[in-house]
Amino acid sequence: MSKEVYHPNAYVAGLRNVRLGLRARTKVLNTLEKTTGDAKAVAVQAGLTYAVAMHHLILLRKSGVVQRIEKRPYVWASTGLGQKRLVATS
Repeated sequence: MSKEVYHPNAYVAGLRNVRLGLRARTKVLNTLEKTTGDAKAVAVQAGLTYAVAMHHLILLRKSGVVQRIEKRPYVWASTGLGQKRLVATS
């Protein structure tokens, strides 16, 4: 039984941080680390529905991990704030 690895910024203070939410926020954050885009593009690239992606984008925005840039349609991007991934060096 292997333990799932979530993005370090997927944990949001004040939430119960259940497995489904952590998975969804990890997908959103991994997508935003690679590229920026509107909520629909983020949802498609992350393999989530628009509603789920938008819900988690709003939660992550409140915690300061992602931001909306430009005018409508809003483009979402990572702020670079929060915990960083631990990388094993060999």
